[in-house]
Amino acid sequence: MDVLNPATEEVVATVPGATAADVDRAVADAVRAQRAWAAAAPADRARLLRRFAAAVDGHVEELARLEVREAGHTIGNARWEAGNVRDLLDYAAGGVERLAGRQIPVPGGLDVTLLEPLGVIGVIAPWNFPMPIAAWGTAPALAAGNAVILKPAETTPLTALRLAELALEAGLPEGLFQVLPGRGGLAGDALVRHRDIAKIVFTGSTRIGKQIMSLCAERVKRVTLELGGKSPNIVFADADLDAAVAAAPMSFLDNSGQDCCARTRILVERSVHDRFLELLAPAIESVVVGDPADEKTQMGPLISKTQLERVRSYVPEDTPALRGSAPEGPGFWFPPTVLTGLAPDAPCAVDEVFGPVAVVLPFDDEADAIRLANATEYGLSGSIWTRDVGRAIRVSRAVAAGNLSVNSHSSVRYWTPFGGYKQSGLGRELGPDALTAFTETKNVFISTEA
Repeated sequence: MDVLNPATEEVVATVPGATAADVDRAVADAVRAQRAWAAAAPADRARLLRRFAAAVDGHVEELARLEVREAGHTIGNARWEAGNVRDLLDYAAGGVERLAGRQIPVPGGLDVTLLEPLGVIGVIAPWNFPMPIAAWGTAPALAAGNAVILKPAETTPLTALRLAELALEAGLPEGLFQVLPGRGGLAGDALVRHRDIAKIVFTGSTRIGKQIMSLCAERVKRVTLELGGKSPNIVFADADLDAAVAAAPMSFLDNSGQDCCARTRILVERSVHDRFLELLAPAIESVVVGDPADEKTQMGPLISKTQLERVRSYVPEDTPALRGSAPEGPGFWFPPTVLTGLAPDAPCAVDEVFGPVAVVLPFDDEADAIRLANATEYGLSGSIWTRDVGRAIRVSRAVAAGNLSVNSHSSVRYWTPFGGYKQSGLGRELGPDALTAFTETKNVFISTEA
């Protein structure tokens, strides 16, 4: 598989793709490694995970530069991503010795629950955030006593392969954390179908997520799905308009809009709609798009030609829009774009474009804002801009989304749970309960009656 630099279209590496036989061998190795890992003392497992975190910390710049080349991420974002892997490993390591069951009051004896590892976990990671999302599943799964086989996206396998090397250098046992690059229809399918894979963690499109869920159902296999999004950015007239405008561009342009949490549906109260657009236009025009390795760049290219063509298909030439600029020549470039004057049910207003494109839609009142915010099949994230605390609470409760921010666009913190409503996914990742998602609860009753 050729790995292309999205900014130049040059081949930066060629990686062999795994076959079904490779998956079988990897799973067999993982089963053996997991048994020993689960039997190890919790303190020893925690210590090794912290060593893994330290190894990542020592190679943040190397991993970031690799991410720039294979994914086209800006160097600042890539450094954050590598650092996030380190932080996730540290956070998960802290949970190893605190993963405890409960003692439940019952008559006639003592009842306790035990949290036991599931076995071997298959993590299928996406190309939009290759490092952190791979770690979302890998770190807590390892901490809970499982082995992990990670299949990175076909376009972005390089950072995953390097992380596997760092894990071995840190002292993690052979076979415990393996990376298998490969085609989704071959390596991914074999991983999902394998009888000895206890759970699949998948991040990607809703269409593929449904297929994986169906395959997992054949073996009643556990699955966590983090799928698409079409997140609203709701701006009320009483909001700090300058702050809302200043934050709006990067809420959907970060990572070139290739973010399932991107606030691509900007809903603005009608009385301030025109003023919002006046302020937004220069903010969009000023976004620096270019070489992702340049420290000043704010937005890089899209991941591939296929993705570029998809984004273009959603932007009719005759649609009124605010537009920024993008480089010409080689690379998969698309300018920052905000469409106006669209109907609320226009394809670009309801479909996940996964590019640097947003729409602005006016609303009349609080009820109208909630109606528009919920008028998609997705429910992953969103933002609410208002000075009214009561309104912030009411709207937060009414919007069907798993992650909301008030006067902010933050969606992901490794300390807090992350996941979606409706067709945005199934299950939750991250947060204090992340490890328990990779365990089986066993109930044990001990009679005390003579």
